Amino acid sequence: MQMNETAGQPAQPVIVKKYANRRLYNTESSSYITLDNLAEMVRKDRDFVVYDAKSGEDITRAVLTQIIVEEEGKGHAMLPTNFLRQLIGFYGGNVQNMVPRYLEQALSNFAHQQETMRDTMSKTLSPFMPPGIEDMGRKNLAMMERAMHLFTPFYREGETSPESQSQEYHEEIISLRAEVERLQQQLATLRAAPKKAG
Repeated sequence: MQMNETAGQPAQPVIVKKYANRRLYNTESSSYITLDNLAEMVRKDRDFVVYDAKSGEDITRAVLTQIIVEEEGKGHAMLPTNFLRQLIGFYGGNVQNMVPRYLEQALSNFAHQQETMRDTMSKTLSPFMPPGIEDMGRKNLAMMERAMHLFTPFYREGETSPESQSQEYHEEIISLRAEVERLQQQLATLRAAPKKAG
């Protein structure tokens, strides 16, 4: 969440107005923007609200959905077909009101797991990385996290609950630690070799 530097309070959402000609107007920068600009704001955790310029209705949800459709149409497909079918099937059903809460909790759990895994990888591998590589890895991981931000719990087939993801990440971390220990042993052997030869 973006913070106001002077007051230490969360920054107010940017007000965006959508006109009948489908143009979007950012009232903060006093300029017209595109859906791509809004998508970039999402990636930078900059909150915004979109209002219909004529009626004053909050249409943020519809605009966010439009951004997803645009991204999927550009070949950045991330939502599996079966997931989309299931999601459509929930509309009008008895569980429709439960789905948003479940998705929100699942994404929150996933974000927490990603943060834990990133911290673990950073602490474990940073002593062995040449200067600059750690920063590059951090940027790559952040880029992947942004790309998978919305519906990632359903990205891999077979993962239907946050609990199953948690177990898989735990196993992944254990496997990575074992690999790091093996690399440490090899490094120690290589360092010791010249001494024996000398």
